[in-house]
Amino acid sequence: MLFRSDDLDGIARGAVTLAFRRWLRPSVRDGSRVLTQGGQLEIRRVTRVEASAIGEEDARRAGYASRAALLAELNRRDAGDLYRIELGALRPDPRVALRASVAEPGEIDELVQRLARLDARSSSGPWTRRTLELIEAQPEVRAALLCKRVGQELPAFKLNVRKLKALGLTESLDVGYRLSPRGAALLGVLRAAP
Repeated sequence: MLFRSDDLDGIARGAVTLAFRRWLRPSVRDGSRVLTQGGQLEIRRVTRVEASAIGEEDARRAGYASRAALLAELNRRDAGDLYRIELGALRPDPRVALRASVAEPGEIDELVQRLARLDARSSSGPWTRRTLELIEAQPEVRAALLCKRVGQELPAFKLNVRKLKALGLTESLDVGYRLSPRGAALLGVLRAAP
């Protein structure tokens, strides 16, 4: 679920507490959390609604000047049903603290096992260490160039880097990536292993 920067600012201030989307099927569910550019957003409730049930107050709570402006935005896409999403707190992205943390020996063992599972499930063979080493050697290089160096298509490469990011091992930059302190420490352990 994507949000504009202005919406995220409004959510952080408590001014935006609703969102409306037109979906073929909901991409979030009650009680879930969504990672956004502004942090981790709590989704309290998702309800299918008719356009006639959306009022002026709903539009203001969704960050729009009027109901007409909200409906105009929603009607830019005609396929799917309308959904009302009640938004909760916008908290810091947990990956930020994770990637800065130093992994304890038990955590390192778990990370090594998780990387082994990711490699085992890959149809193209082991990729985790190779990707960490590539990012270490070439920080701030566009993903479109990095993917060619490991022989992957861009979408697959980006998906793999997101898996590493979810473990707190990499950081996305304006251009490219870099290893986090946690990722650098893990890579050191992988290199030292027999």
